[in-house]
Amino acid sequence: MTPIPFQYEIEVQQEHIDELKHVNNVAYLQWVQDVGEKHWNLKTSKELRERMGWVVLNHFIEYKSPAYLNDKLILKTWIESHEGVKSERRVEIIRKKDNKILAQAKTLWCLIEKQSHRPSRITPEITEPFFKD
Repeated sequence: MTPIPFQYEIEVQQEHIDELKHVNNVAYLQWVQDVGEKHWNLKTSKELRERMGWVVLNHFIEYKSPAYLNDKLILKTWIESHEGVKSERRVEIIRKKDNKILAQAKTLWCLIEKQSHRPSRITPEITEPFFKD
């Protein structure tokens, strides 16, 4: 099965900039989480989102090149793999004007049932909207 990528665009704002005049590392981490959440919310039903949620097991971010104030960025994400209760999500942060990848991230997520806070096996109901044959 092939992952169906999701993306949207943002513009770097002053609050993203650090004392070195480029985007702060914390902003990249926030964007990684934001794009994953938007993808999940777009592809799943309200009922499913009320029952199930995700917790981060780990993040790995590779910074390749800085972003600056007013840069327009594309946040692109997809589900790379899933097994049992875990899912690996990938994110690329791309500068729109030259299509350069500025950062890449891998996040390992664990599916939980919101009421019990216990891990829950990832079923086809959950994965189907994120993949094509």
